[in-house]
Amino acid sequence: LSILLSLLVPAQTTRSPDCGGILTPSGLSYIAEVSKLQTESVLRQDLMAPTVPDLFLGSPKPSRNQINSVKVAELSLSLIPDTGLRLSIDVDLGITPAPSTTKVMRLSILADIHVEMNPEGNLELVTSACKPTLEEMQSTEELERSTPHESSSSDVDKQINVDKICLEVSKLLLLPNEHLMSLTAQFPIMPSCQVQYLPLAAPVFSKQGITVSLQTTFQVAGVAIPLPVSPVPFSMPEPASSSPSHFTLAFSEHFYTSLFFALEMAGAFNMTIPSPLTTATAAQKLTQMGSLFQEDLPVILQAVFRSSPRVVLVLPLLAPRGTAPARAVTPASCPLPRGPFQSFLSVNVDMSAGLLLSVADTRMTISAATIEDIELSLAASDVGPVPAALLEELFLPTIREEVPAQMNVVLSEGVFLPHVSSFTYTDVKVMIHKDYVLIPCNLELQARTG
Repeated sequence: LSILLSLLVPAQTTRSPDCGGILTPSGLSYIAEVSKLQTESVLRQDLMAPTVPDLFLGSPKPSRNQINSVKVAELSLSLIPDTGLRLSIDVDLGITPAPSTTKVMRLSILADIHVEMNPEGNLELVTSACKPTLEEMQSTEELERSTPHESSSSDVDKQINVDKICLEVSKLLLLPNEHLMSLTAQFPIMPSCQVQYLPLAAPVFSKQGITVSLQTTFQVAGVAIPLPVSPVPFSMPEPASSSPSHFTLAFSEHFYTSLFFALEMAGAFNMTIPSPLTTATAAQKLTQMGSLFQEDLPVILQAVFRSSPRVVLVLPLLAPRGTAPARAVTPASCPLPRGPFQSFLSVNVDMSAGLLLSVADTRMTISAATIEDIELSLAASDVGPVPAALLEELFLPTIREEVPAQMNVVLSEGVFLPHVSSFTYTDVKVMIHKDYVLIPCNLELQARTG
């Protein structure tokens, strides 16, 4: 029925963020550092290729201006508040304009980059300005003759082919844009349930970092489900002025409620619970059971969540060992049993379970630690009235032990965090605030295989 209703109700009628991330200046510096080899590879492949247009304008014999080495000496990314990024690259080019002569030219590139949302809803890096300059450094011939610039040749003209260099800068953005596209991929939580993080707008650039606001959507059996409306609008927290971490993820309290809502709709928490009771041992307390069951049979509890869980974030702000507490509060119904079995009792269960949050690689692990508060009440009975104290005596120990264990089976794989391909998270902390969770971490580039 829930899936059918989701076809009738528009999913996510309001577009508002429930999570996001802040890339700090230190994270930007790390990305620049690990980008040097890729940048060098792209420039070497294109600038040293004999078939490409010549790097220099006005050279009478372009083929003689052979570039035989490309070395990225420096690469940096800096923030331009309210606008985007500035890419600065210094490249040393080894050029042979004549036999037995090698000149070293310093190619400096300044490019402004901004981020757009393309029609597919993906974030995309785009160059908005590009300014290359070329400076001649010492050559082997100059070193021998010790007369600087005496060997300057008209074959090496300092007027640079701007179009060619700026085309190379655009090529440098192909791989980062490929990484950014992976941000909006669908990630499985369980076979019938997927999560997807969608950017709501282009990122906001400030001196403190780059802030990306995301909206989470869930699909159950391939259909986007309408999530409960957040009682409190969420906005990304202000980035810390001097965070040592590369990146900070932020999740609203509503995000966790939506996650458990999606899992509940997928039937993830409907569970069959073995019980130490049999009909004979239960009949010692419930005398009317003797007339229902002539032989001794095992008693099985089948728990079915009847309403959506609600997650409440609990202080303290910082939990030890990278884990942090939350609490799931939910009513459930436990018929005993149902389905192909004969049901003789139905019990309403109102419970509050303590949850622990932790992060490994790019997954957030949620584990049900304990059931903190639990209340049983009789919903229906074929064996006469059953006092609350007797319900607790018969079933409470089993529910208290088995429900967290079976929830952890569902949650054990973890939930993929928003991330781009080839990067993972390290040095993770989990910080609980009143209405949201902050996860400061560092980025680590994974080695590409194949």
